[in-house]
Amino acid sequence: MHPMLNIAIRAARKAGDLIAKYYETPDGVDGSPKGNNDFTGANIEREAERLIIEIIHKFYPLHTIIGKKYGELIDENHDVKWIIIPLDGTINFIKRFPHFAVSIAVRIKGHTEIAVIYDPIRNELFSANRGQGAQLNGYRLRGSTARDLNNAILAINFPFKQKQDSPSYIMLLSKLFIQCADFRCSGSNALDLAYIAAGRIDGFFKIILKPWDCFGGELLVREAGGLVTDFKGGHNYLLSGNLVSGNPRMVKAMLSVIRDKLSEEMKG
Repeated sequence: MHPMLNIAIRAARKAGDLIAKYYETPDGVDGSPKGNNDFTGANIEREAERLIIEIIHKFYPLHTIIGKKYGELIDENHDVKWIIIPLDGTINFIKRFPHFAVSIAVRIKGHTEIAVIYDPIRNELFSANRGQGAQLNGYRLRGSTARDLNNAILAINFPFKQKQDSPSYIMLLSKLFIQCADFRCSGSNALDLAYIAAGRIDGFFKIILKPWDCFGGELLVREAGGLVTDFKGGHNYLLSGNLVSGNPRMVKAMLSVIRDKLSEEMKG
């Protein structure tokens, strides 16, 4: 096992144990709203991120770390960056919906080399090392074998923080919904991408994601034989935030449905 993957797994499990403990004692969690249609789990996120940073710094004190709560901690080695999401699915956690994860990715010279996504409730640890495949609890992952949208299950989201973008996106969803079996809107981008890698979901179609939402999951998908693209089939998804994922046939099928319906904003 790559030594950085080993440390990422150790850090994710340590943070996951803390999150699971807080989940069992919800009175200790700050679940106050931080804005329209959004909630904060500030104390649990900050504690979990601190634990992760401590473990990384113990073994790699010169690496740069980018966290959700502590921001960018720049050290001497700018080529190696650890991207941390201490709690992906915060609203699920606050609402006592047991579907959330810790996500850690390591990027070296602009390429994601290591990915770990850990679901502490199910004790499921998804991991990937670039060029070495993706795994779930040590077992090799392969994505869905779906050949088209018929009978396919797609993971989606809704732009609840930017509802002005809803009409054009919902129009695209309606085109997909006519042809697929069903949608899933789980509230955790990291787990949805992990489920693409595991073949539990056939396709992923989401809008306005942040780059850190994608880093860990995209490597899992690629290492499981899948693709990650923007709405035009290109590689601009980290900038646009619009992401399509699945096996090559599924991505091609989704893109063909939406190609002629994209607004100018979604083409970016």
